[in-house]
Amino acid sequence: MILSLENITKSFGAHLVLSEVTAKIEDNDKIGLVGPNGAGKSTLLNIICQDLEADSGILSHSGKSLGFLRQNSGLDNNGSILSEMRGVFSPLYEMQRQMRELEVQISAATNRAAGYEELTALYAGIQTRFESLDGYLIDVKISTVLNGMGFLGVDTATPIQILSGGEKTRLALCKLLLEAPELLILDEPTNHLDFKTLLWLEEYLRSYKGALLVVSHDRYFLDQLCTSIWALEQNRLDVYSGNYSRYVVQKAERNERLRKEYEMQQAEIAEMKDFIARNIVRASTTARAQSRQKALDKMELTEKPRPPAKPANIRFTYKREPVQDVLSVENLALAVGEGSDRKELCSNVDFSLRRGDKVALIGLNGIGKSSFLKAIQGTIPIEKGNIYWGKNTDISYFEQEELNFSPEKSALDELWDRFPREYEHTIRTVLGNVGLTGENVYKRVGALSGGERAKLKFALLILSCGNVLLMDEPTNHLDAATKEALDAALCAYTGTLLVISHDRYLLNKFPDKIAEMHNDHIAVYTGRYDSYVQQKNREAPLPSPVRRETAAAKQQSGHYRSKKQRSEDAARKKRIAQLESLIEALETEIFQLENDTADPQIARDYILLQEKCDLLADKRLELGDRLGEWTTLSELEEEA
Repeated sequence: MILSLENITKSFGAHLVLSEVTAKIEDNDKIGLVGPNGAGKSTLLNIICQDLEADSGILSHSGKSLGFLRQNSGLDNNGSILSEMRGVFSPLYEMQRQMRELEVQISAATNRAAGYEELTALYAGIQTRFESLDGYLIDVKISTVLNGMGFLGVDTATPIQILSGGEKTRLALCKLLLEAPELLILDEPTNHLDFKTLLWLEEYLRSYKGALLVVSHDRYFLDQLCTSIWALEQNRLDVYSGNYSRYVVQKAERNERLRKEYEMQQAEIAEMKDFIARNIVRASTTARAQSRQKALDKMELTEKPRPPAKPANIRFTYKREPVQDVLSVENLALAVGEGSDRKELCSNVDFSLRRGDKVALIGLNGIGKSSFLKAIQGTIPIEKGNIYWGKNTDISYFEQEELNFSPEKSALDELWDRFPREYEHTIRTVLGNVGLTGENVYKRVGALSGGERAKLKFALLILSCGNVLLMDEPTNHLDAATKEALDAALCAYTGTLLVISHDRYLLNKFPDKIAEMHNDHIAVYTGRYDSYVQQKNREAPLPSPVRRETAAAKQQSGHYRSKKQRSEDAARKKRIAQLESLIEALETEIFQLENDTADPQIARDYILLQEKCDLLADKRLELGDRLGEWTTLSELEEEA
């Protein structure tokens, strides 16, 4: 056993966070810690790491090594990537230095010199320990982890201070993996990982020799990795065996069982009370009534099942429509750093957004996605290029890191100071809708968890009423329920969206286009993430037979059309007419669905709103497919 928790209780003032938490971690356990934001997951981790003391209960450590990757791990900004990684192996480098000194002393001595045998024996001992600790494989280990975590091709002499926030987080994880503690604790390790790096990390952690305790809202990641789930909700911790999918099934079964047990006991209690009330005063039945009363008094009452937490209600609106051409980017070049530290991110990039577009921006970490969002808003300088925003565009921006929030202000004051003309009731209602309720609205911004700060940013976007939403990794730190609420909000939003995300589930929900950023261009793919993967993997199609035959006919005999070609022409014209009717019908359906999702009555019904949003997204994709087919056939018609 590595550690055990026994009846751990923790409160902050009058606010109870953990109540009689009991659990243990054995060697090689792979545990996923899940629960709503603000449930106390970070508090529990800090108690386990002894950074925080419990109010009561027993925490027992076996003395084995422990490593903790927090949500905001710090690095030495004055160092380089390589120096930070080599710092993990300082004891081994010291042993290597001692060996070099002993080699010099041994080579200068003779077999008969005093102390010669002691020198060789000392050298042999250090060398044996150095080899047992894989001292000769230091560089191999560093390269393996850095390459796997997305630093392949990155100069290891790169100063840490010029790395992006996501790169720093990944580098901190690299350092922790190289340290290889016997209990590895990770708090949201997948937040800044691209898909390739995420797959590598999943495989690396599956074969990790120590125990693992990971906080994550990535359901796929938890399924791949975990052998048990700790579910923390409403101050209590429940332990389930199996991965995340198995936990979902077990939790539903457990809740249903507890509900039935509670209802059966309540029915039994009601029956006993009724019997006692009717028979306690009758001489012939008093003894039986008293017996029932004693049984009732001794009965161990089943706890009433706790109601599920109220989901967030996120809804983005805007006050005016922008022009059709929302954004045009031409020949954009971006770079960060100066002098020898200068790093070019991209050049000659063209990009555009039209009103109503829903675009997900993806790409390798460090490629410049976050810088691109900042550049098109004019908050960072560009090397060259032109950026044009259309008339009446109102931009609302969800930043990955912080929006200059004041850590000493309360959540309520932070919003109210930005929107001083709003009533307090309006501000509190918006905060409540995103999941910041009760006393949480008075909590200092600096004391909010990562998920709570994300909800505060959503409240800011709701009040901003932008008709263009720019979002940088909005699902980072969100619990599953809030992610689902955000999915529905993005699907229902009728404005223009440009969202950076690595959340594979989200990327299959809201976008109608995937834009993949490269150093010299942005490639745009129609459809959602699964469609993007298919398009990337699909072999380049051969030219269509109709197009080849038409071109050959033109070359050979001018305007001559064979019977087969005339038949194809007629079929094409008929299909174009069908498509035009389908497109018109789809546009009408989409218009009606957009009005439905904007209806306040429908917005209050979460299930109905989700159904409308899913249908709206499907209709938009179908419209894109039909427009694509119509364009292709129309081009062939012009050639004919």
